[in-house]
Amino acid sequence: MKNLKRNLTMLTDFYELTMTNGYFLSGMKDKIVYFDVFFRSNPDHGGFAIAAGLEQIVEYINDLCFDDDDIAYLRTKGCFSEEFLDYLRAFRFTGDVWAIPEGTVVFPGEPLMTVRAPVMEAQFIETYVLMMINHQCLIATKAARIVRAAKGRTVSEFGSRRAQGADAAILGARAAYIGGCHSTACAIADEVYGVPAGGTMAHAWVQMFDTEYEAFRTYCEIYPENATLLIDTYNVMESGLPNAIRAFKEVLLPKGITKCAVRLDSGDVTYLTKKIRKKLDEEGLTDCKIVVSNSLDEYIIRELIRQGAEVDGFGVGERLITAKSDPVFGGVYKLCAMEREDGTVQPKIKISENVGKITTPHFKKIYRLRGRDTGKAEADLICVYDETVDDTRPIELFDPEHTWKRKILENFTATELQVQVFKNGKQVYALPTLEEIRRHCAEEIEGMWEEVRRFTNPHNYYVDLSEKLWQIKHDMIAEHRKIK
Repeated sequence: MKNLKRNLTMLTDFYELTMTNGYFLSGMKDKIVYFDVFFRSNPDHGGFAIAAGLEQIVEYINDLCFDDDDIAYLRTKGCFSEEFLDYLRAFRFTGDVWAIPEGTVVFPGEPLMTVRAPVMEAQFIETYVLMMINHQCLIATKAARIVRAAKGRTVSEFGSRRAQGADAAILGARAAYIGGCHSTACAIADEVYGVPAGGTMAHAWVQMFDTEYEAFRTYCEIYPENATLLIDTYNVMESGLPNAIRAFKEVLLPKGITKCAVRLDSGDVTYLTKKIRKKLDEEGLTDCKIVVSNSLDEYIIRELIRQGAEVDGFGVGERLITAKSDPVFGGVYKLCAMEREDGTVQPKIKISENVGKITTPHFKKIYRLRGRDTGKAEADLICVYDETVDDTRPIELFDPEHTWKRKILENFTATELQVQVFKNGKQVYALPTLEEIRRHCAEEIEGMWEEVRRFTNPHNYYVDLSEKLWQIKHDMIAEHRKIK
């Protein structure tokens, strides 16, 4: 596979540098802190999101270093001490990272990643970590919605030309594949990550020939095993479809090839595909598939299927690669704890007038509770790091906001969601293959109740706090009010 590695150390918000310089000059560079990465709401008012982007974060942390050009640039800013710049020459990440594996179904408020490191290191990586998680989680989640709407029909990601830059196209294709898309139009995403790339023709191919039939015949002769013909350059039913049928019959069928397809990129999809299917079947081309594209999303696809459109595959572009309906994932990176000199963990909380922005303090772990008899996820439980869930005994869960809402859960399994990725700056987690991540994602979605998977008014899946963590959080809020 092609290597796209670059030194992206300086891809950071400038205030990360001013803060790390300040920590250095304040004698705090060795202070151990904990940061959580989490998001506050699901995209498109959905029931869940999909974790993605970890592989690129691992690569970034492994490669983290300042080169001579970086140091020279920082010196020109005039706000950094020479001692700090000398320190940066040997800067490496030496901390610990825990993360929820890519492809896992995740929910608001859960730490997708926890970073424990000296404050300068933990603070500095914030920008890149959020960029990767916010982008790829968003696209993987959108792709999962679109694939579910397609109900088993193929979905290809077609969005490179509408993506906001090269990385958005390449990593967007990767995330879309994790979310369930079958292929991409982005060739480099195949070369670099192994996302299957495919494609046939644009309208320009048809226009380049004297006749539509000549364009179709020539294409079939060159690519007999992959003949998908775009039939809406001029008139779908009057010329496009008849010429495609003629080319298939004259070029493919004599070779014994029945596998072929037509693509529609405009018009009334439901009406046209019904007429196309009827005509193809009448002509004996029952194996010929019908593929449609043109500004599709999960809602349009769902409606087309409801109306009985005869579609075998969808090409989805701009509304997937940009997550057009809800283009901001909203992940944040917040301090949740510090270590005292004796090694004990001191929880930290951010208080806000906006209740939704009050953070959950402490170094935490997350359990997913699944029914033993159903295999379905029932709830997630966020605990203090030193707590353990005993799944041999019933457990009482309660709504963290409405504590009178309580439920006894029995006959369940408890699985920790986070895995350790870095220990003392060394990678200790073997990154799964993209195919493994994609399979894991499909299994995770299948492990959710149908009510959680709904597009409209999904069931509110509960992410609960343990009694211990809830009490710590509310004691800290009360203490803050007392100080005020």
